[in-house]
Amino acid sequence: MQNTEWFPLVDAKGDTIGKSSRQECHNGSKLLHPVVHLHLFNEKGELYLQKRAMTKDIQPGKWDTAVGGHVDYGETIEEALYREAREELGLITFIPHLITKYVFESEIEKELVHTFYAIYNDVINPDPEELEGGRFWTFDEITANKGKNVFTPNFEQEFEFVSAHFADHIDQLTT
Repeated sequence: MQNTEWFPLVDAKGDTIGKSSRQECHNGSKLLHPVVHLHLFNEKGELYLQKRAMTKDIQPGKWDTAVGGHVDYGETIEEALYREAREELGLITFIPHLITKYVFESEIEKELVHTFYAIYNDVINPDPEELEGGRFWTFDEITANKGKNVFTPNFEQEFEFVSAHFADHIDQLTT
């Protein structure tokens, strides 16, 4: 029997107000729970995306943010970000920068998303049990494939925040 995975329930500010199981958070209850996303850029300003495993319960087989995952009950946002980066891509040393925090709602869940970016030029080792792989994409490649069922809806929405954030200072990514 599988252990129950517990997520914190939060208010709109991100303060913990309770806890609930993964299953309950993903059954259409719309209980607000925190997640972390990490966008990885290389020195060329390309964005690394992961391909979600076909075994995932949400958006299997689609391209998504480099790192994304739930915050476990009792864990800080930063702890979750580093844990997910290590589990999914084998990343240990990186410097995250907060881009934004927003609420994402789908048909089955409601998440308080903490979106970070980092510049990363070392080896990336996707976990084959978590992901089908990954690669760097140019902004033009992403734009050309938006709306074609290639990416998760959440990534497409979040890409707007990310590209807007860097539109006037893309040089930050290459220095």
